[in-house]
Amino acid sequence: MTESCSPPEELSSLHTILLFTVVGIECIVGIIANGFIVAVHAAEWIQIKAVSTSGRILVFLGASRIALQGFMMLEITIRSTAPHFYNEDSVYDTFRVSFMFLNYYSLWISAWLSFFYFVKTADFSCSLFLKLKRRITGLMPWLLRLSALTSLGYSILFSKGIYTIYCNSSVPVPSSNATKKQYFTETNMVNLALLYNLGIFIPLIMFILTATLLILSLKRHTLRMESNATGSGDPSMEAHVRAIRATSYFLVLYTVNAVAVFLYMSNIFDDNSSWNSLCQVVMAAYPAGHSVLLILDNPGLRRAWKRLQSRVDLHLKK
Repeated sequence: MTESCSPPEELSSLHTILLFTVVGIECIVGIIANGFIVAVHAAEWIQIKAVSTSGRILVFLGASRIALQGFMMLEITIRSTAPHFYNEDSVYDTFRVSFMFLNYYSLWISAWLSFFYFVKTADFSCSLFLKLKRRITGLMPWLLRLSALTSLGYSILFSKGIYTIYCNSSVPVPSSNATKKQYFTETNMVNLALLYNLGIFIPLIMFILTATLLILSLKRHTLRMESNATGSGDPSMEAHVRAIRATSYFLVLYTVNAVAVFLYMSNIFDDNSSWNSLCQVVMAAYPAGHSVLLILDNPGLRRAWKRLQSRVDLHLKK
């Protein structure tokens, strides 16, 4: 009887439970938040047969994040409960390609959302910027479709030349003279860094630039309002301060998530290491945290959430 391979660095039960619990809570929060965002704008879409451009972007963003977080939970579950199946070449590559597609597309839509808010909100007198402000609504549906195709193209490249799964039959067993068979994963770091950076470079730079320019524009406008306003409690000025704060949070979350995804995909940490778990926690926290901030920062979504809370409280009191 042939001895089957053991998974690389099997996770302890406690580690698996803790990781699954933390990531599971983050994913549940994210799925609820994104499901709420999708439901609000989808209902508007159905009722009035139209939806704003920002609402359409939020629908695609919420749907992609629901798929991403559901997929993350599926991957953790299969890797923990069926490691032999997970470490088959074709299965492993399929998981990596699928994860990168959902991750790329989510990052692209986040970048376009930031870009759209920047174009609509920022105050610049450049003729090119003013022309873009007039045309952005018509361009956005095409940009979202192009992002899906771009994400799919880059993610498919992860199926070849990046990961190699092999079974080493001479792994020594501690405190004995025996050996065992064990799966190992080799990662071509050069190809990974090249493909990952090619796929993420444009949306990352676009997000950083638009978020930074939007913060500068809002800050300039806020300072101008402070010099003209009668008091610091002006609602319009408070809204601008909230927008600056929210955009800053988005920028930090987006950048940290991009680093965490690269470290996780590189396999430089053992599966049961605290660093690898931290990367997974960050990857699950980003879509959840960003979506919660979107609800808190968007007046329409915030009102809809308060109405939902009121209905739930009323139902519980009955």
